[in-house]
Amino acid sequence: MIILAAIVIASFAFTSHESTATTALSAEKLSSKTIKIAPELSAKIEMEQLYTSFASVNTTMPSLIAFSNGMTGYDKLKEENKIENEILTIVDFSLPSTAKRMWILDMTTQKVLFNTYVSHGKNTGGNKATKFSNTPNSFQSSLGFYVTAETYYGKNGLSLFIDGMEEGFNSKARERYVVIHGADYATKNFIDRLGRLGRSLGCPAVPAKLSKEIINTIKGKSGLFIYSEDKNYLQKSTYLNAQAV
Repeated sequence: MIILAAIVIASFAFTSHESTATTALSAEKLSSKTIKIAPELSAKIEMEQLYTSFASVNTTMPSLIAFSNGMTGYDKLKEENKIENEILTIVDFSLPSTAKRMWILDMTTQKVLFNTYVSHGKNTGGNKATKFSNTPNSFQSSLGFYVTAETYYGKNGLSLFIDGMEEGFNSKARERYVVIHGADYATKNFIDRLGRLGRSLGCPAVPAKLSKEIINTIKGKSGLFIYSEDKNYLQKSTYLNAQAV
């Protein structure tokens, strides 16, 4: 009986040790799997954290999707050494013209400097922007990433050239004289009278009273992103998709 008891105790001790070792090994494997985060998931988490950081010090922000796409392109523009003025302007044409759909973000302080109205082209839609073009005389807005350039005085007063960075989407902006300028039809008063903003010939026109301040803030190689839910652009933009050609 003593011998049998010793065998049983030894067997139990061995089993307990083996079980503990197996549990420890499983925990180690689980821990290893938990620590490894897919690069795309890690980038998404970082973007959401950045958005939260901006939102914590501002009362208004573009949507997370518009912000995320805007930041993706902005970072690439910086990598290409195309940004000198660390400002990102996001225009969200998925919103109606009655919404304040332009945000100007200071990337150094994470503050929203302006949130205001902005018009789209007269052949892009009524209250909603639905059709976009890079074609001269189309009088349509163009989507994508731009870099702001120099100013000039024209029929709309102080105006700002913007150079489109995306072939096929906005690369003919300068040729088309798609510029940022002030307009009396890009105001709340116009909305109250007509039910929507007035429309441009393709320019992102802003309220006349704010135009000089806005233009002087963003001129000189800052980033501009005109966003929409347009599937063709979202799938083919080289600034949003590394694999796009």
